[in-house]
Amino acid sequence: MISVLIPSQLQSYTEGVARLQAAGGTVDGVLEDLDRRFPGLRFRVIDEQDRVRRHMRVFANGQPVVDLATPLRDGDEVLIFGALSGG
Repeated sequence: MISVLIPSQLQSYTEGVARLQAAGGTVDGVLEDLDRRFPGLRFRVIDEQDRVRRHMRVFANGQPVVDLATPLRDGDEVLIFGALSGG
């Protein structure tokens, strides 16, 4: 299982839970697993072109995710963050 940290702005989709376990061999697989359990969650992170939304950041084992096909292994960690913006 993959450990996933959910940002506070998305916890309304996860019933207030900040850390979840998910199955998947890739970052996208993990997001798909989470979306099956928490409908709408993936759409808040990934856009219609299957890219991480501009205002979101995803990290796998501390490295920024630029490709949703990034492979994951049992025990890995995925962090989802809301990016800060403004000026």
